[in-house]
Amino acid sequence: MNFNYKNEFGYIRIEYIIGVFFLIRLIGITSAPLEVAHNWRQVTGLMVARNFFEIDPSLWFPRVDETNGVSGIIGMEFPLLNYLHYLISLIFDYHHWYGRLINLLVSSLGIYFFFKLIKERLNEKTAYYSSLFLLGSIWFIYSRKMMPDTFSMSLGFVGLYYAWKYLYEATLKNYCLFFLFISLAFLSKISAVMCIIGFPFLINNFQLNKSRIHLILGLCISLLITYLWYFLWNPHLAETYGSWYNSGTTIVNGISELSLNLPETFKRFYFGSFHSFIAFSVLVFSIGFCFFKKQYKMLLFLLSASLLFVLYMAKSGAIFYIHGYYIIPIVPVFAILIGNFMATIKNKYIALSIVVLFLVESIANQQHDLFTKDSEKYKLELESIASKLVDKNDLVAINGNGNPQELYLSHRKGFVLNNEDLKNELKLKSIKSKGCKYIIVNKHQFKDNLNYKKIFKNEHYVIYEIED
Repeated sequence: MNFNYKNEFGYIRIEYIIGVFFLIRLIGITSAPLEVAHNWRQVTGLMVARNFFEIDPSLWFPRVDETNGVSGIIGMEFPLLNYLHYLISLIFDYHHWYGRLINLLVSSLGIYFFFKLIKERLNEKTAYYSSLFLLGSIWFIYSRKMMPDTFSMSLGFVGLYYAWKYLYEATLKNYCLFFLFISLAFLSKISAVMCIIGFPFLINNFQLNKSRIHLILGLCISLLITYLWYFLWNPHLAETYGSWYNSGTTIVNGISELSLNLPETFKRFYFGSFHSFIAFSVLVFSIGFCFFKKQYKMLLFLLSASLLFVLYMAKSGAIFYIHGYYIIPIVPVFAILIGNFMATIKNKYIALSIVVLFLVESIANQQHDLFTKDSEKYKLELESIASKLVDKNDLVAINGNGNPQELYLSHRKGFVLNNEDLKNELKLKSIKSKGCKYIIVNKHQFKDNLNYKKIFKNEHYVIYEIED
């Protein structure tokens, strides 16, 4: 076994660097989802995992705690990450941080396969620099969240790698691994369909037509399965069980919404993608380099990826710039372009200096997400408070203002209200008619008193009983 920590051109091997990044992101890995960036998206996934564990482990019927008086069954991405969380909970009991660790493991493995694929298709230096820039990009922090965005893309990288292997070694093993991982990638988050951009660039004149046809057939079946899940099964769940399902918007409406806030839309590219102005500057230079060197295949790769991604943006509409993680699927393309340029820099000290400066800036702009603010930790008291006053089966409402975080932390089911709803008697009567028995009010968000029986009060929360 080769334990040499340097590669053939004298740099630290990518496996060691991936390992170091893995260890860095273990900081705070067991923390509850209290960080500012998209805690709501994480708790939604955690609700599904916990409900698999406590209620029903059916993959086909994921459910959240925001039931609104019904079952809580919702249409969502295929809950693979949530189900893996559930399976680990069967062995070690349920804890919220399993999802973080699973994502971090899979995303780290995904970077390694990303490296291997580019090394095979282009060269090792390009693969090396591309992987470094992807490691330090927005992937740095989102690969440790209970969210399927980097998770799904990482599965896609594995699928692409085995697609490449199948084109040269047409074995059943390679084909099955390609089909399995690419299908799970698309299902786990539909944005991973961006991986299809890689397929045309895997094909060359030395491969058998038969292998290409098999690959295209497998890809089409994967896309069909994805279509059935997202555009037939999920709407069926929404219609049958009464929960809202986000299927995006129309292309025309999406473009209109994006055009209304171009500064935020562009910010997702020039800052959000890498959390680094240095990286964006290098990206712009890298694209110019492709034009100057007439690297038409690389430019075609960028163009095809951009066209598909613009379609994804338009389908997302305003959500694209509201939620920073929507940029994630295009970032590997940017990283490859940067790696392609960086590999041509002959002076390795200049190249490594650029990488180091980028990583320092990027990690400095993301490191806060590794930690939990003390000002948020009071929310961890909710479950112990609720367990003393509210029966496990009683429905509650809490003024999360669209964020189900505290409903999840209370370990209860029910409703998420806006502050304005607490002043609306019709709204309160409506949730009461649907079975709500208690209202938990976060005093930091709403300071007025309600005309209901007060059964608990501390500096953070008031709980009202609204039963007759």
